Amino acid sequence: QVQLVESGGGLVQAGGSLRLSCAASGSIFSINAMGWYRQAPGKQRELVAAITSGGSTNYADSVKGRFTISRDNAKNTVYLQMNSLKPEDTAVYYCNAEKLLPTGEYDYWGQGTQVTVSS
Repeated sequence: QVQLVESGGGLVQAGGSLRLSCAASGSIFSINAMGWYRQAPGKQRELVAAITSGGSTNYADSVKGRFTISRDNAKNTVYLQMNSLKPEDTAVYYCNAEKLLPTGEYDYWGQGTQVTVSS
């Protein structure tokens, strides 16, 4: 099992910044990628950004140029730096870890952290 603990959410005005952190513990070997998803009320959960063990990144079009994902392998932690925040970024943000094993692909989720951007 992989445990993911998120922190860093909160309330910010439009144009402001927040940094989310996600610390992984437990059976962290074979984690292929980690990422951030978000879910706004009444909407489906969507990918925000992801980073592979090799450092390759992927972003949703809506956050490109504003958000940056990074990872500290020594601390088993992934960060999401969010700048120029907009009210439409308001959502619960979830950390995700993907493991690839001979038996298949496994996904692990954090408990979520609320990000609220006021206009």
